[in-house]
Amino acid sequence: MIIHSDKNLSQKIEATEGGVSAEFCRSRARLEPGCGSTAERIGGAFAMFDGPDSPLTQTFGLGMFEDADEQALESIENFFISRGADVFHEVSPLADPNLLAMLVGRGYQPIELSTVLIKPLAGYSAIANQTVQTRVVQTEEAELWAKTSARAWSNEMPELGDFMLNYGTISAHGEGAFPFLAEIDEEPVATGMLYIVGDMAFLAGASTVPEARKRGAQTALLNDRLAFAIEQGCAFAMMGAAPGSQSQRNAEKNGFRVAYTRTKWMLGRT
Repeated sequence: MIIHSDKNLSQKIEATEGGVSAEFCRSRARLEPGCGSTAERIGGAFAMFDGPDSPLTQTFGLGMFEDADEQALESIENFFISRGADVFHEVSPLADPNLLAMLVGRGYQPIELSTVLIKPLAGYSAIANQTVQTRVVQTEEAELWAKTSARAWSNEMPELGDFMLNYGTISAHGEGAFPFLAEIDEEPVATGMLYIVGDMAFLAGASTVPEARKRGAQTALLNDRLAFAIEQGCAFAMMGAAPGSQSQRNAEKNGFRVAYTRTKWMLGRT
């Protein structure tokens, strides 16, 4: 199957990631009443607030579903500023071309790039791994999944340990979320999240505890998540990575290709 990196594909991608982020905010609000976590559609964009310091507090899809205008931008900015948060937008290169000049004119600066990769699932067949077993964890095992993910992340970036524990517990409860756990000799060693939105599978949450790395856990998780997604009727899989990173190289080795690179914009503080 040939797919083209056009606006239609970008709308599907941005709606998937925006929808997943919005569902996370709704899940937190259900599990932690009074936390203030919320999500809205403003000017066609997905606007998420998960706390002033959360990386989920931002927008997706700005300028993709409606042409950007000053009034919409002001409404979005008020959504964040009224909650004590900085304003961030993940912007597709296929968004309304007038948007970039508007962002610069309002005092935004580009601060980060991220590559989105896509893979058609037609004809895909999983490769069995006899050493690593994977499974979708049940709701009552959400804490086990989160602790495994947090242990893997905290080894690389200790400051992320507590955040990933909380993030993992909440994300495992989200609608359309399928948290996968990899085990070797019945011991949990790696995690991978699968979100399903329509016919799109979104892969995220990949992490492996230090002592189990380079033993095929992430390859098994990738294969089994894609196979599961096909069983659920998905036609495409997507994932994100830092440009030129090992994650991007691994994805390309497994048949993903670059759809485009997004730019993250931040409104300058006054």
